[in-house]
Amino acid sequence: MAASEQKLMVFAALGPGWTPCGQLTLTEEGPNVLASSFAYGLKYVRRADALEVDPVSLGLKSREEVRGKRLLPANNLTLFGGIRDAAPDSWGRRVIEAKLMVPANSLPESQYLLHAGSDRVGALDVRQSINDGPARGGNGPHALEHLMEAADRIEEGLPVPSHLQAIFLDGTALGGARPKASVRDEAGVLWLAKFSSKLDSFDVPGIEVAALQLAATAGMRVPEVQVRQLGNRKVMLIRRFDRYWALPAVTPEGELMHTQPGQGREELRLGFVSGLTLLGCDETESRTKSYMDLAGAIRAHCHPSHIRADNAELFKRMVYNILVSNDDDHLRNHGFVWEPAINGWRLSPLYDVLPKASHAFERYLHLGVGPQGRLATLDNALGAHEMFTLSKATACELISQVWLAVRQWKGYFEASGVSGAEIEKIAPAFRHLDTVSTAQLRKLLP
Repeated sequence: MAASEQKLMVFAALGPGWTPCGQLTLTEEGPNVLASSFAYGLKYVRRADALEVDPVSLGLKSREEVRGKRLLPANNLTLFGGIRDAAPDSWGRRVIEAKLMVPANSLPESQYLLHAGSDRVGALDVRQSINDGPARGGNGPHALEHLMEAADRIEEGLPVPSHLQAIFLDGTALGGARPKASVRDEAGVLWLAKFSSKLDSFDVPGIEVAALQLAATAGMRVPEVQVRQLGNRKVMLIRRFDRYWALPAVTPEGELMHTQPGQGREELRLGFVSGLTLLGCDETESRTKSYMDLAGAIRAHCHPSHIRADNAELFKRMVYNILVSNDDDHLRNHGFVWEPAINGWRLSPLYDVLPKASHAFERYLHLGVGPQGRLATLDNALGAHEMFTLSKATACELISQVWLAVRQWKGYFEASGVSGAEIEKIAPAFRHLDTVSTAQLRKLLP
């Protein structure tokens, strides 16, 4: 199969509208990307509010160095991480393939990018030409039942009838392997709906919602989450933290994920990149990376006003994942958002946390924890405290904060609506302080 070259236009949402920010060139051979390059628009680079497409490969700290140049991905990657984050992941690709009635993973990357629609994660859009407009999306709450039915059919490899095809607008740009779609509530706020699968052996939506609410109790930044019951099935709803509401020409401050529509506010977007992008690596390299690598990337690329707080929160998330046995902590499940008030990157709110029941005494996270690699113990985590710019005393305080919440997990899960039977199923995921720390560490805890 001969290689071909595709030229696509990348747009950025700067305010309520779209602005052309540059041209992406992809060299493709079938479904494989052989190479890519990107050139920022000359007018775009001059804008004070210009969003970086990729903070590692396409950073805008030295604008004269990128002006008028065609740039390549860092570290010999074939595709820019920031573009990859705007592309559909596993589930979104399945939706696109169902729409186009083609085999799995058979399309060129350019086609997945173009068919993902404009409601994709973050503040970028990819179109065929500079004259193309955005693709609409966003269903109302009444569509949940239809979206679940369509998701079931796609999961089973069945054709999707015309009355269910709204999912082709709302499920194409969203990452992960589980069935999902974007929906709007009665006020117009955008949420991500994550459906239960017929293959689930436990209450995945209910337990993920409870785990995120527990993390919020431990002091971590978590979007609003809720569970909806649809017949005998559950749907998890998590508010899209890459969207916020603000008055025109007013730079908002504070926690943007809590802003609401009304009184003249407009819906705006936040740029988003994954941990993969901030580390400038390929997905196959994720397991070779560590939380310490992420902490270093925060120091290198996040806004100085947030580095200390972001590293402290990252440390707490690592400790939380140890205590709840969440080993799905790969680099795509760590995110960063570009906030207008600081005109820079910061750690995103927490998402995708699902405890994993296990009876193993020694457990491991996906990412490296500390001097003992991926071993999921608090002593291993504490051994890395300096890499998070934390004193040992401060790190111990953070461990104690997380443990004080996690030790009461059953009460929080009951209050969240998780049944006794489901609590019993997931209980082996939760670890007692005594099983993940030495007596010497416990003496250090306040």
